[in-house]
Amino acid sequence: MDKFKDECGVFGIFNHDDAARMAYLGLYALQHRGQESAGIVTSDGERLHQTRGMGYVSEIFTQEQLTRLPGRAGIGHVRYSTAGSVSIREAQPFLVDGYRGQIALCHNGNLPYAAQVRAELELDGAIFSSTSDTEVVLHKIARSRARDLVGAIVETFTDIEGAYSMLFLTKDALIAVRDPRGFRPLALGQLGDSYVVASETCAFDLIDATYLRDVQPGEILVIDREGLHSSFPLPKSKPAHCIFEHVYFSRPDSIVFGNSVNKSRHKMGRELAREHPADADIVVPVPDSGVAAAIGYASASGLKFRFGLMRNHYVGRTFIEPKQAIRHFGVKVKLNPVRDLIEGQKVVLIDDSIVRGTTSKKIVQMVRQAGAREVHVRISCPPTIAPCFYGVDTPTREELIGANLNVDEIAEFIGADTLGYLSLDGLLRAVGDPFGNRHCVACYTNKYPIPVTSAARTKTEREEGALLEDAFWPRS
Repeated sequence: MDKFKDECGVFGIFNHDDAARMAYLGLYALQHRGQESAGIVTSDGERLHQTRGMGYVSEIFTQEQLTRLPGRAGIGHVRYSTAGSVSIREAQPFLVDGYRGQIALCHNGNLPYAAQVRAELELDGAIFSSTSDTEVVLHKIARSRARDLVGAIVETFTDIEGAYSMLFLTKDALIAVRDPRGFRPLALGQLGDSYVVASETCAFDLIDATYLRDVQPGEILVIDREGLHSSFPLPKSKPAHCIFEHVYFSRPDSIVFGNSVNKSRHKMGRELAREHPADADIVVPVPDSGVAAAIGYASASGLKFRFGLMRNHYVGRTFIEPKQAIRHFGVKVKLNPVRDLIEGQKVVLIDDSIVRGTTSKKIVQMVRQAGAREVHVRISCPPTIAPCFYGVDTPTREELIGANLNVDEIAEFIGADTLGYLSLDGLLRAVGDPFGNRHCVACYTNKYPIPVTSAARTKTEREEGALLEDAFWPRS
């Protein structure tokens, strides 16, 4: 499907007698955030133990493998690459052994300035084992002269800005770090005498943990045998939470940035109905991410809500196409219209976004072939006009249809009778930030919280985390 890719997810737990299995379950709940690879590192109090693999969480971890991950603390990671290559070398958590002892690290986010830092380190003799921007952090920590690990982390992120929700594991502590702008989510929970941290609260629900609060932007949270130790040693910055977490990335059953994702999407749909009503009979979501907004749209408009498109939830990461061409094969494997609900109806089709427009075009055609009299497409966010450099895999500006065509031209391209996007003001109202003081909306405005003066990068430059010479990152 033509969507932004779901970045990564992290999970950590401290002081639990079944830490490895809790981490496995936490990653299972976060699988939607990354499907390329996964890994878990645990601590038994003396040393760290690691398992990593390519594929889904359920494919990588067996009972036997989890048994080989002893200890009462652990961190885990699911990955979709936004920087670096796709191989087992890139799978996280990374585990290193140096003069500070063993350290494991996993990361959700992106460090666009890391390419320059990496080049400087390599000139100074550093040897890297992966292409990931995350490994730069480990090298900086290893070279730090700070008295302890927290000091080394502070020193590292004084030199490297970016988007990061990171978990560190040592033999006797779990450390959670969130960047001062809070681009990516990170939540703190409790399970009996254990503390847990995760990218989304849906991971807490699966293991019966209680959500306590978010790890705050700029906070370093150390969890050890003595409890929680919170500090804010990083320079303060204006919050820039990724608004796309509420539009698409996060599960609707999660609380992200302190707000219910489901409620935000309902409000997006209601705002969308107010801004772009349609003379229609039924409201049909593009599953699954369009469902909550479609419910909100139907409620506000008084139109009937119908599951007119069914999603195949059992499609794997790849499938074998037939030798003989089947029209729209890739989309039809994943979605299929319910003809008796759609035939003869004027349909409002609700989706969360249009990226390149290719998938939207095929879906509109499928709905028409199922007998729809009219198809009115409504999108629960503004047109996406700029790529992201903060941990989301997005196309280049040249590939984004919203950056190159106006709304009428996009409607014509996808074959819709009408097309309406939620306004930026409407989106901000829906997430409870009407003045835009807390969220990053760069993908809709081309105005970056950390200035990037050349917005149109090539895909290769983005994947390597490189910045062009005219893109300087100011120090806070």
